[in-house]
Amino acid sequence: MSKALLRQIKSIDYLLELPLSQSLSQKSSRDFLRECLRDLLDDIRKCILADQIAENTDLNSLIEKELPNYWNKALYTNLQPVINATGTLLHTNLGRAPLATEALEAINKVAKGYSNLEYNLAKGARGSRDEHSEELLKVLLGCEAAIVVNNNAAAVMLVLDELAQGGEAIISRGELIEIGGAFRIPDVMKKSGAILREVGTTNRTRLSDYEAAINENTKIILRVHPSNYRIVGFTEKPELTALVKLAEKYHLILVEDLGSGCLVDISSCGIKDEPTVQESIAAGVHVVTFSGDKMLGGPQAGIIAGQKSYLARIRRNPLMRALRVDKLSYAALSETLKLYRTSKAWEKIPVLRALQATEKDLFIRSQNFLRRLKRRLPKDHSLKLSLRSGKSVMGGGSAPETPLPTTLIVIESAELSANQIENKLRSNSPPVIARIEQDHLVIDLRSILPDDEEPLLKAFVDLSNSFSKSL
Repeated sequence: MSKALLRQIKSIDYLLELPLSQSLSQKSSRDFLRECLRDLLDDIRKCILADQIAENTDLNSLIEKELPNYWNKALYTNLQPVINATGTLLHTNLGRAPLATEALEAINKVAKGYSNLEYNLAKGARGSRDEHSEELLKVLLGCEAAIVVNNNAAAVMLVLDELAQGGEAIISRGELIEIGGAFRIPDVMKKSGAILREVGTTNRTRLSDYEAAINENTKIILRVHPSNYRIVGFTEKPELTALVKLAEKYHLILVEDLGSGCLVDISSCGIKDEPTVQESIAAGVHVVTFSGDKMLGGPQAGIIAGQKSYLARIRRNPLMRALRVDKLSYAALSETLKLYRTSKAWEKIPVLRALQATEKDLFIRSQNFLRRLKRRLPKDHSLKLSLRSGKSVMGGGSAPETPLPTTLIVIESAELSANQIENKLRSNSPPVIARIEQDHLVIDLRSILPDDEEPLLKAFVDLSNSFSKSL
């Protein structure tokens, strides 16, 4: 049987002349399609030899059916847009902060042609890429200088490498944090060449602990904002102003890693413990590092801000070239910073817009969403749809102890479990990433962009149709 089937397989040159092949060739190239056909025919031969293809199979029809799949598979890329229905605004696994429309337009402008990335238009000579966002950062933060690198871990590494290498960096034991992906502050410090000097205890560190640890090898005092955890109860740590005075007394450099990079007061949204970068600069911290893609709402970046003399040293560090960002990041970051400069951040930046939505706002939005969904579902659908109160979170290591009141859309089905519904939504195009709570699948519209509502509605309609057909 296998020999008869194998003899039916046409040559690749013959298959390349088929109408389907001609159509696919116009979308790629003849050589690319030849590779797809070769892979397909190899798999068909293996299936024939393993008796996995019936003797009466029309191989030509099989090839025409499978060729588009092999063509698509060869061009498959794993990175794709998803709908974030989890209620986690800065979901690290889902790319953290979505960009403002203005930032996306800026990326498009510089991406489609040449740019003055390292060209000084005023002088007509070579320029420096790390100055593109500096003026905006200086005005917004009230600092003397600013540098942009590819993420906050890189910013901390670069600062320590330049300002503390070979010397001691004093840090409270309560601030030896581990961030996402198992990256730990002690490990970053070790790689930078700085010698870690722990002081105090996990829950209590006094100013006297810092002062007692200072010696001739001390180069910096490092303060790390606990953005992704909280120690509560019997706790104590010195005020930032006290650390500033201590550093000045002993002619040391005070470095603060703020992590989240909050540039506006978000206490009105119910989050009381996220300091702004401006507060640290105004208090006299010499060097501050923070992320661009968390609370700031921009692209992935690490920002170093502070006193000009220290940042001039950091700029000259050889690691700057390895850790620098590209034109697309500068374009997105600069445009995001302009929104803060023009007081449009709360209105235009998706994370801040979502953060300020009240529970009442989300209840009304969820009600409207359910009305639209019910109108589009078939009359005999078996989905059970309801609303209940719930909590959203900032995510991305920000404000871990401050849940945000929200309204959850609860999806139930007599045919499918919550896990099965979640799996089907995750297989949707685009994938819908939801969460399961109390054995129910729930949707939180706080983290869903307005433009994603229509694809989300379609996903639920398709879900209903899919298991209705399987009954």
